[in-house]
Amino acid sequence: MNDFMQDKIWQILYEKAKSVINERKISPLMEVGSVGAAILTDKGNIYTGICIDTACGMGMCAERNAIANMLTNGENKIIKVAAVMPDGSSGTPCGVCREFMMQLGEGSEDIEILLSLEPLKTIRLKEQLPDWWGKNHE
Repeated sequence: MNDFMQDKIWQILYEKAKSVINERKISPLMEVGSVGAAILTDKGNIYTGICIDTACGMGMCAERNAIANMLTNGENKIIKVAAVMPDGSSGTPCGVCREFMMQLGEGSEDIEILLSLEPLKTIRLKEQLPDWWGKNHE
């Protein structure tokens, strides 16, 4: 894939993630939608999700929400991940999301994560979990 197409895919993922941001308070104990995420699967589908923040820590990051959407739709192989913060910047997945993605199985270490859209900068999941504990379980 040429550089132009790579840039275009990242732009699409960024815009999809940004489009689901809709920060709102659901109850005194729950706020949702301050972060949006979009994932691209090996079948070319894009799934989105929003963060769900709760007072007791049972919430869900936007990345895991998007992954749950993907799994619900019968897919399980992620190629690219983009998360957009409330200020419009790109963010990297937290440790729980990194672990969750890695446990999706073979090839997960090569998931590409958006660090910055302008200038375009990405990182592979294996670079964020270089000595992953579960690699001997595959």
